[in-house]
Amino acid sequence: MSDSLIAPETQQERSERLLAIVKALPNLPGVYRMLSQDGTVLYVGKAISLKRRVGSYFQKNDHSPRIKLMLTQVDRIETTVVRSEAEALVLENNLIKALGPRYNILFRDDKSYPYLVVTGHKSPRLAYYRGTLDKRNQYFGPFPNGYVVKESIQMLQKVFKLRTCEDSVYANRSRPCLLYQIKRCSAPCVEHISPEDYRRDVHNAVLFLNGQANELLKELEARMAAAAEAWHFEEAASVRDQIQALARIQEKQFVSSNTSELDADIVAAVVKEGAVCLNLAMVRGGRHVGDKNLFPSNAADYDDAEALEAFLAQHYLDRNVPSVVICTPPPANAPLLAQLLSDQAGRKVVINSNPNGERRVWLEMARKNAELAITQRNTHSASQAGRLQALIEALDLPEDTQRIECFDISHTMGEATVASCVVFDDGDIQPSQYRRYNINGITPGDDYAAMRQVLSRRYGKIAAGEGKVPDVVLIDGGKGQLSMAEEVMAEVGLTQPILIGVAKGETRKAGLEQLIFATTHESLQLPRDHAGLHLVQQIRDESHRFAITGHRAKRAKARVASSLEEIEGIGPKRRQKLLARFGGLQGVKAASVDDLIQVEGINRDLAEKIYGALRG
Repeated sequence: MSDSLIAPETQQERSERLLAIVKALPNLPGVYRMLSQDGTVLYVGKAISLKRRVGSYFQKNDHSPRIKLMLTQVDRIETTVVRSEAEALVLENNLIKALGPRYNILFRDDKSYPYLVVTGHKSPRLAYYRGTLDKRNQYFGPFPNGYVVKESIQMLQKVFKLRTCEDSVYANRSRPCLLYQIKRCSAPCVEHISPEDYRRDVHNAVLFLNGQANELLKELEARMAAAAEAWHFEEAASVRDQIQALARIQEKQFVSSNTSELDADIVAAVVKEGAVCLNLAMVRGGRHVGDKNLFPSNAADYDDAEALEAFLAQHYLDRNVPSVVICTPPPANAPLLAQLLSDQAGRKVVINSNPNGERRVWLEMARKNAELAITQRNTHSASQAGRLQALIEALDLPEDTQRIECFDISHTMGEATVASCVVFDDGDIQPSQYRRYNINGITPGDDYAAMRQVLSRRYGKIAAGEGKVPDVVLIDGGKGQLSMAEEVMAEVGLTQPILIGVAKGETRKAGLEQLIFATTHESLQLPRDHAGLHLVQQIRDESHRFAITGHRAKRAKARVASSLEEIEGIGPKRRQKLLARFGGLQGVKAASVDDLIQVEGINRDLAEKIYGALRG
């Protein structure tokens, strides 16, 4: 019998088939996966008893709307038996991270949180770092975001003047760089500081990063007094400046601990106004090093305790964990999680949801920050939702319009052409979905051909099923660019996106934009204070910013390479040595002939040729 003659399975038959699967499950710990008819994993869960836990989905009627909706889509159930609940927890979270099921609460997997590293070189380097840790170096962190690390590096440069340059630049310097001139580096590369004094500065920086600021201040005060007694007033003044800078830094630490070397994370989960937010604050060496607000995906119908439990498992398993995690509300599996994290860290890890004293203050601060973040996010979302609704009404767009994509082209006289695509979806700008396209094989400066290429590349793939079809496509340009977009959509066979051109007014001032509609090419100018116009401007400006940033980077890279490549006698090896020695093209341009001949492989004739070519 052909497949077309087989009657589709009824809801009753599907339920009976799933119940038969449940009856065959063992009373053992494990992980279960709910799958849809096309094989998509809908949900991953763990259980002490697979039979009881999975069976509860089909025996109860008081499920949340989320679970009820999921059960209507379940076609089959897969299970994996493990030895213990701890193993089930680990496997569950590994599968959640790998599969991203749509009905599991999901936290963005920031696997490589940033660190501040002091390298193990003879003259150690201070640097920003993400990735696998190397035992030869000293790492401090992790930090909640890159901004905190970069701010810490700037702070330490001011106080301790440690080098931050790459090894290739450091090894080939013949004179101090700009950082030495502005008193941000002591120039160990050219021995403007003795190796002993530089190592002492590194030692002091490490003391500070380890939370031993008070001990460091005492040591510096003693050194300043000794220098003054010996009439070494310049050294005493330098140490005094360090002391004052450190004191100012300490004043900025709005959280401090009586336990100076404490490492702790403070996590508060809050459900408010229909949203779930977790505030993660980090204390390292007794110093507050920053916090971040996390809004998980698929969080509908989860309460604060469930959200916190999911975060602790997804965030800390297979990652560095501090000695203490202070959290609210109490997670259901706190003892199990604490044991797993202790085994993972090789030391005791405490999960404390009922702290005293200053730690209770920290936890309350984190909770308030999470509440504030929800309020701010909802206010922003309401504003964006209002703008989108105003645009829908003004342009008579479908009521379910959500996804808007916008394209822009950037180049300089046809050089290094780059196209950008930015995305507005789910009520906000979505930076993770932005894309840049390098445009090649066209006549330089032909914006129409550039627009054709980027649209063909993007929507050719989407027409083939690789991506999400937008509701609206904004084209930064007039009727010409819009006509090109219409041709491309006809060629790839997409009819769903509504195409709208965004043309600047005669004076190119904000607020005078003309919105041009596909097919009719009629134009509309919304009032300057129209909320819908503000949304279009926001998306268009973001597209322009993203395009021009990519264009400038591409142009700079091309010019660095081409300027030296055009000089006869400069091959890849000599070009690399020149750039490494002088720290980039600008350094090569600023170098004298005498400086240039110091580079291996560069004689005086070639140095004069380079000097003339770059200065001509």
